[in-house]
Amino acid sequence: MEFIDEKIEAYALDHSQPESEVLKKLNRDTHAHVLMPRMLSGHMQGNLLSMLSNMIQPKQILEIGTYTGYSGICLAQGLQQDGKLHTVDINEELEKMVRSFFDDAGLTDNINYYIGNALEIIPTINEMFDLVFIDADKKNYSAYYDLVFNKVRKGGYIIADNVLWSGKVLSQAEKMDADTKAMDDFNKKVHSDTRVEHMLLPIRDGLMIARKIIN
Repeated sequence: MEFIDEKIEAYALDHSQPESEVLKKLNRDTHAHVLMPRMLSGHMQGNLLSMLSNMIQPKQILEIGTYTGYSGICLAQGLQQDGKLHTVDINEELEKMVRSFFDDAGLTDNINYYIGNALEIIPTINEMFDLVFIDADKKNYSAYYDLVFNKVRKGGYIIADNVLWSGKVLSQAEKMDADTKAMDDFNKKVHSDTRVEHMLLPIRDGLMIARKIIN
């Protein structure tokens, strides 16, 4: 399900910052060689993530769900000079591809790339984050949110992807599958959390943006 008219989206992209050559190649290679290329953030969302990161100017970013590295590269563009992106993914088969694109983007020294279970790895990362991006298995979104919350500084941001889940979150509760129910529960969780200011942005498959307002 598309949430923006195709012609409007095309016009918007024509009048937005173009993809870098690295991101163009990453986009092409993902669609040509990797299963489920729809998981790629892509040009429009990537531009937004880069813009948000440049606004926030984070020193430490956590990304849960690397996939082929597109969103990570976009997020890392806003890092402070000595900043770090910590990105976690469970799929070791993509590691060689991901590392090669991080290197092509000139970001190898700014990225710590972890392979394994994020629920186990995140507690071992001893950092306070300015920005967290959640884009992994949907059933654990709420668990990831709880796990990272105390690792986000006051004024920091948690951004979650796919929160509209192709519009399936509009289904009646009894008709929701497990992933849809997990996303609906996550949206309700953030919406009722008085510790954050938040908005759900209907771009691509939906982004939940939450800013932590307590210590």
